[in-house]
Amino acid sequence: MIKRSIKQITEMVSATNDTTPFSDTLISGVTIDSRKIKPGNLFVPFKGEHVDGHKYVEEAIANGAAAALWQQDVPNPPRHLPLIIVADCLIALQELARKYRNELNVKVVGITGSNGKTTTKDMTASLLSLAYKVQKTEGNFNNHIGLPLTVLSLNEDTEISVLEMGMSGRGEIALLTKLACPDAVVITNIGEAHLLDLGSREAIAEAKLEILQGLKPGGLAVLHGDEPLLMERINRYQGNIKLQTFGRKDTNDLYPIEITQLAQGNRFKINTSGETFELPVLGTHNILNALAAMLIARYFSIPFEKMSEGLEGIKLTNMRMELVEGRHGEKIINDAYNASPTSMMAAIELVSNLQGYDRKILVLGDMLELGPEEEQYHLQIGEGLNPEQIDLLFTYGELGTHIANGARNALGDERVFAFSDKEELLRQLQRYVRKDTLVLVKASRGMKLEEVVKALQKDNKSGKDNG
Repeated sequence: MIKRSIKQITEMVSATNDTTPFSDTLISGVTIDSRKIKPGNLFVPFKGEHVDGHKYVEEAIANGAAAALWQQDVPNPPRHLPLIIVADCLIALQELARKYRNELNVKVVGITGSNGKTTTKDMTASLLSLAYKVQKTEGNFNNHIGLPLTVLSLNEDTEISVLEMGMSGRGEIALLTKLACPDAVVITNIGEAHLLDLGSREAIAEAKLEILQGLKPGGLAVLHGDEPLLMERINRYQGNIKLQTFGRKDTNDLYPIEITQLAQGNRFKINTSGETFELPVLGTHNILNALAAMLIARYFSIPFEKMSEGLEGIKLTNMRMELVEGRHGEKIINDAYNASPTSMMAAIELVSNLQGYDRKILVLGDMLELGPEEEQYHLQIGEGLNPEQIDLLFTYGELGTHIANGARNALGDERVFAFSDKEELLRQLQRYVRKDTLVLVKASRGMKLEEVVKALQKDNKSGKDNG
């Protein structure tokens, strides 16, 4: 984590006040949550719509913070305390992260995309850890606040940092990449997430390609080569970059061959090596995420022959294709962290192809932020279900009813159940779950369908969790 004196911090954030009385005090780490203060932290308060963090500055310092930022338009700063007054606390946090990153002898990998960026981040970090000391974005700290905090958490001896970059609109990736100054970047794909904000997949592609704005000259850009919206634009790009592509087609630099779907993952080979790789992650679409990670690892001089070890040891962020067991012995794929039409179709394809189950049940909820065509996207998910591969469908939420409506023609009324009450969904679902059942649970994060997963795992008699 960042360790600098108040004098150094003052210079890095262009403070407007005299901090001489506290200039030698050492700052260790940064937090924006006054409840999570650790000794020596710099506390950064924000003015929100409902809560002003400046109200907690005195408490933060009393609890061990070495200093706090203070936004100059907030009245009555407690001047007896070690305050660093700045024009804007958010901009100061971002500027502090940018300058700290530039002071570190660290390589940075930036990862963005509509789907799969967190999984690709985890895979990339695992592969790079074979040869380097690596730190990665934890949780969902991938926005204009989370990324600076991640950068400021980097240790001085970290060799490579893998940073996830999320967005909700134009300009956000540009900001993040200019803060991080990556040596290599990945765009996993272009999906339908953020259609509500950006209006079209073309606009999403433009927004994701903003990641190139911070890429160091001559740095590596790894792109999904099967995505025409990316390739059309990158072929017109005038910047100084190295380009490598991954995908299913043999026109890419890296593509999979001899794919075998396993009970809890995949086995595959690649076009450039005779090695066989095992990926302990469900879904053949995750092989593509692995290919992106492998291109990054190869760029940092890790041979393909060594990558099997890194792939086998991958630990993914929770609720992403997570296979757990229910109390009746049923297998549950918990993919409740996020959803878009692209990722939902990929998850359904996975369930459809998995063998060895007497019954396959889909529990699908609303996919959010899809814009004016959201109902049609949900309808198409239902219409695309194969009655020979999927036995039952349970939907949750207002938009989920459109999945159900689409599925009735494919599966029949008696195999489709739509709910607006999660408890009622669970009660009905439990009637159909048995030992040889496979259940997929997937929806956007806001639907909180992980509650269904947890309920299926819980032993109601003993109160114990068998997952």
